[in-house]
Amino acid sequence: MLSAKMTCLLTMNALRRIYPGPYLYSLSNCFLHKEGGRTIHNIHSETRILRRMLYRQSAIHPSIRQCKTQHYGRRSLSLSAATVVNSAPAPVKPYLQLMRLDKPIGTWLLYLPCTWSIALAADPGCLPDLGMLALFGMGALLMRGAGCTINDMWDKDFDKKVSRTAIRPIASGEISRMQALVFLGGQLSLALGVLLCLNYYSIALGAASLSLVISYPLMKRITYWPQFVLGLTFNWGALLGWSAVKGCCDWSVCLPLYFSGVMWTLIYDTIYAHQDKEDDVKVGIRSTALRFQEQTKPWLSGFTAAMMSGLVVAGVTAEQTLPYYAVLSIAAVHLTRQVPEGLPEHLDTKQPGVDTTRIHRAHKQNKDAGGGEQKRAVDAHCDNCQGTSSNTNKQVPGDRHLLYVDT
Repeated sequence: MLSAKMTCLLTMNALRRIYPGPYLYSLSNCFLHKEGGRTIHNIHSETRILRRMLYRQSAIHPSIRQCKTQHYGRRSLSLSAATVVNSAPAPVKPYLQLMRLDKPIGTWLLYLPCTWSIALAADPGCLPDLGMLALFGMGALLMRGAGCTINDMWDKDFDKKVSRTAIRPIASGEISRMQALVFLGGQLSLALGVLLCLNYYSIALGAASLSLVISYPLMKRITYWPQFVLGLTFNWGALLGWSAVKGCCDWSVCLPLYFSGVMWTLIYDTIYAHQDKEDDVKVGIRSTALRFQEQTKPWLSGFTAAMMSGLVVAGVTAEQTLPYYAVLSIAAVHLTRQVPEGLPEHLDTKQPGVDTTRIHRAHKQNKDAGGGEQKRAVDAHCDNCQGTSSNTNKQVPGDRHLLYVDT
């Protein structure tokens, strides 16, 4: 009996280290607080509770999920980026989170314009240079991480005031600014190593983008168009990819391609900015979401038309053939369907079912802190919302926020 209790105690301690959840108290009662002996019925009851706890938590806690797959011999062939980060050693994990390694969509958004340019620069009838694609993939990963580090260093005080960003490593105090600066130096050094693998023209062109990487986080303090500056930064690969393959830029191809990438960034990052509208107003940060307000959908439709026009011009100049325009047609249909119809009440504060009370309260609280331009924008916004239905302040079920990408 004593050995059984000792075994139970060790089991409970191990489980508490993995998950300090409420089910452990039920397990404790089953394991340790039985007045009589343990019967077969009790053992089955304990087993059911343990299985229920592991099943419910396996989707949340990566260590439990990993233990479960190892036990049953069903190890996943592909681990998500978030799983890799969560399984990293404790001293390393905050740095991986700082460079957003657990959110790879931002790296893809930085990498894709590079692939467009490299593919267009390929010789007719040939596939893109796979070595160059791999090199730019590594560069995109490092520079996206460096950009996120710079952004968090600039925005430490702002991030503390926004619920979505308060848990970031610098804002939460897990990493100091000095540690982040050293980490930034390491990332930029590795990125420089990648850049030095290119020709001299591309090295100079790539180095020129660093000014945009550093200055972008400041734009949200001085203009309602920080997404435009982000587009200039994120799509620099549309210029760099061509020069890396050809030795220099053909501006008749690269500029329309670069322009299309900037329009694309304005589309997705304006959508993304709508989830932080209330917090942005409170802390005095500006964005295209606050600039466009109820006119977001027409603006996004205009950006979509401009993006597709630029891609067509780039294709014509680069002498692309039918497959290129077929892919463009598919993309155009997809964007045409998604931009007007896929963004309902989230983007229109005059739509019934949207909770505008907090938005207006935040606008009024920060009205005097943003200067004359922001005062006029706040007044215009609130005037436009006059006469809205009484149902406007009722929140619809489900998540009201847009969840797109954390760049």
